[in-house]
Amino acid sequence: MIYLDNNATTRIDPRVLDAMMPFLTDTYANAASTHPFGVSAHEAVKTARQQIADLLNCEVHELVFTSGATEAINLAIKGVAENYQNRGKHIVTVQTEHKAVLDVCHYLETRGYEVTYLPVQSDRSVGAGLLDLEVVKAAIRPDTVLVSVMLVNNETGVIQPVGEIAQLAHEAGALFMTDATQAVGKLPIDVDALGVDLLAFSAHKFYGPKGVGGLFIRQRRPNKVKLEAILHGGGHERGLRSGTLNVPGIVGLGKAAELARLEMAKDNQRIGTLRDELEAALLTIPGTRVNGNREYRLYNVTNIYFENCDSDALIMGLEGMAVSNGSACTAASIDPSHVLLALGLNEQEAFSCLRFSLGRFNTEADVTATVDAVKEIVEELRALV
Repeated sequence: MIYLDNNATTRIDPRVLDAMMPFLTDTYANAASTHPFGVSAHEAVKTARQQIADLLNCEVHELVFTSGATEAINLAIKGVAENYQNRGKHIVTVQTEHKAVLDVCHYLETRGYEVTYLPVQSDRSVGAGLLDLEVVKAAIRPDTVLVSVMLVNNETGVIQPVGEIAQLAHEAGALFMTDATQAVGKLPIDVDALGVDLLAFSAHKFYGPKGVGGLFIRQRRPNKVKLEAILHGGGHERGLRSGTLNVPGIVGLGKAAELARLEMAKDNQRIGTLRDELEAALLTIPGTRVNGNREYRLYNVTNIYFENCDSDALIMGLEGMAVSNGSACTAASIDPSHVLLALGLNEQEAFSCLRFSLGRFNTEADVTATVDAVKEIVEELRALV
């Protein structure tokens, strides 16, 4: 199997699994227990919390562990909406956000909140996929309590200027949140330099286990954020996320964060080179183009349009390979990608695109085999038209 769907999930790094194994077998105590067995689990959680804090340049008490980014996003947006509703009930986000953000915003609209969904610049423009900062500034109102913009888009890899957007939000008295699920562990992130107040992430996007993630919640001036909890029942995680801590998962998340901090530059260079080789070779196929911004983009992903080729047919024809035609979280949907539509593609074009996302375990041989296979299946499909 050639796996090129690393934006959907990554293979767990063997070193992460090794770190987790004792807590799945012999060291299985509840981290909230006060006996020595429980204290050892608690110490492992403390270590993991420090490893993540080192990766994000935050304080350990600013991290809340969750079951993943979706829960973290729900806690952040709903928590802000509930706690700051006296200031206003307006939220600003982006049309190309992950469904975890968009669906929460749609839910809040049924509860009396107003949401502005910002457009991104057209795929045919220099700023393809990027927000226009003047449009952002104009959308923020006196009653805006939260601006939420993802750092890296999961389908195109487009990197938004979140530092500048955070500044615009703060100037208007609003909080700023970023869904950094595709960025944490892949890009250097400094929450202070970016000026973010809330940041969501998930372990399985950077070689950690599934079912665990977290939320950074700023607890230092100038924006000490207060959230209302959405889960109750024991007061774990400073009362923000009740429930027995997933110690093996948290240990795995911490180890993945440590490895990312140490190996990020090496991964960036090697994976980026592979992505560039793959993309250049695929673009030699007539009737192809890259979707999104090629300059402000994560190094591991390319989203390519194949003229007169149905993406599902392409995927079916690529036997022994794993690629995608959009977000795994909306894979059951028969609708075209909302991200590609927001870029200005029509429905037929949006149904003719594939996302290739590479990772730590891909090789040159994977790229060569993928290019050969894609060229062959594209030729076969076009011959049927």
